[in-house]
Amino acid sequence: MSTSPHTTGMSTTLIVGGTGKTGRRVAARLASRGLPVRVGSRSGTPPFVWEEPATWGPALEGVGAVYLTYHPDLALPGAAEAVGAFSRVAVERGALRLVLLSGRGEEGARAAERALQESGADWTVVRASWFHQNFDESFLVGPVRAGELVLPAGDAVEPFVDAGDIADVAVAALTDGRHAGRVHELSGPRLLGFADVAAELSAVTGREIRYLPVSVAEYRAVLEKEGLPVELAGLFGTVLDGRNAHPVDGVRQVLGRAPRDFADYAREAAARGVWDPPR
Repeated sequence: MSTSPHTTGMSTTLIVGGTGKTGRRVAARLASRGLPVRVGSRSGTPPFVWEEPATWGPALEGVGAVYLTYHPDLALPGAAEAVGAFSRVAVERGALRLVLLSGRGEEGARAAERALQESGADWTVVRASWFHQNFDESFLVGPVRAGELVLPAGDAVEPFVDAGDIADVAVAALTDGRHAGRVHELSGPRLLGFADVAAELSAVTGREIRYLPVSVAEYRAVLEKEGLPVELAGLFGTVLDGRNAHPVDGVRQVLGRAPRDFADYAREAAARGVWDPPR
């Protein structure tokens, strides 16, 4: 079995996207074990910026492992080239353990996975379904507060997965050499349509939240209005075509427990008041 750089407690883990939904959870879990962590972000010390390769080397100084996320999405143009270039720099600098967050069913993300795998690193790929936290920490929190989920999803169903489960799997991959060279596919325990999601969110918030299916073209206009990458409209239309309409057992395989259910997530988030309408 290969040995993680963390078994000695000597090396730092760089969390690229360390302020994001999964990255900050990975950072917190590693820190709670007493393992040194560096947050890779524009506001980090030193800063990390995907579009500025000159920032990569300083961020990798003294790093033995990297948790790698790409914003806004790994399937978008330019992602594979950036991930490949960064992975090669990381290996040259001595960061031999690379764990990449990828997306289930995203064919465009496979090129980035291959770039990682060809870098010479001890790699692990974590392919995840839609996050629960997209509804309270990302682009859907506003629509939930407003009471209307507008998406080009039709009657598609998805086994939504919790960012905490993704983080637990990523930490296992970063700290246990048995995960090197493996692809872990993660999902939640059951399939939900977006109308089901709206119903569950309505139940926990005590007010009506509706799901409004729209075309990809209509959603592209919504994204443009919100200042979000319009390419995401086509991606949503692709990954919600049924290719991911089945749960997988990656969380149980890696962690030995069931993944968190959407209902448990929704109750906890509602209790925090995250979806309370503005006063």
